[in-house]
Amino acid sequence: MDVSLTLIVIMAVLFAAGVYAMLERSLTRVLIGFLLLGNAANLFLLIVMGEPGTAPFFGGEGGTGDERMSDPLPQALTLTAIVITFAVSAFLLALIYRSWQLGQADTVEDDAEDRAVRERSAVDEDSMDDEVTEDDEEATTDFVGVETAPITVLHAKDVPGLRDDAPTDRPDAGGER
Repeated sequence: MDVSLTLIVIMAVLFAAGVYAMLERSLTRVLIGFLLLGNAANLFLLIVMGEPGTAPFFGGEGGTGDERMSDPLPQALTLTAIVITFAVSAFLLALIYRSWQLGQADTVEDDAEDRAVRERSAVDEDSMDDEVTEDDEEATTDFVGVETAPITVLHAKDVPGLRDDAPTDRPDAGGER
């Protein structure tokens, strides 16, 4: 596989710049970072494809010379990545437009909950861990008691007048088949 070092360096720079841009508070910079990441992913898939050959549907059975075929999977993944990048970019553009309509800015600001989480100390985090009891650890759901469970499972015997004649895999009680 003969891949140019230049392509690898360009891909790495695109990934680094995309991640850096996505860490900003401005939604426009997040969009630019996402586009850079999408292009870096496409370049990565082209690098993975290896040495270019003829079209994947042209030629013989993977021979040598002019009959050599390139792998069609990275090409299909690249087309899929282009479509996904376009769709998410359109969604981000809609978010940016709506944010600009509502607040005349495209930056994401901290709300009261974000500030409260940031101001919590390690002591507060430890005290939250101490609130967990043994009963809570054994529970498989956040709804510990039956009276607070949001879903009630009903059986045929719980509803009068319900006839349950569905076939079962169990043998009959009388032993008859």
